[in-house]
Amino acid sequence: QLQLVETGGGLVQPGGSLRLSCATSGFTLTYYAIGWFRQAPGKAREEVSCIGISGLSTKYADSVKGRFTVSRDDAKNTVYLQMNSLKPEDTAVYYCAASGSYYWPPEEYDYWGQGTQVTVSS
Repeated sequence: QLQLVETGGGLVQPGGSLRLSCATSGFTLTYYAIGWFRQAPGKAREEVSCIGISGLSTKYADSVKGRFTVSRDDAKNTVYLQMNSLKPEDTAVYYCAASGSYYWPPEEYDYWGQGTQVTVSS
């Protein structure tokens, strides 16, 4: 069973921080890049960040650069998204997804999590 499970979402005030976790199982995380996506009501899905194998490569959407940090711990089969200085516009359902591509950046994602809600509001 191939699974990605996002946790760590919740309600935070503007300027606050949240750390999302993407726990994976059923596949070898070592060989996968992991992307973080979000989708807000009425908006298209947006790729927030991505981390390549061994964490040697990362990318961020312009909207989150300097505020979000992606990291991975393959030994724990987990990828993280640290979100700081959160803004109301960061409110969305956040998803992690795995790409088995050896190329950077990934073009396709094979497995998706169920999402976790992040709400930034005062």
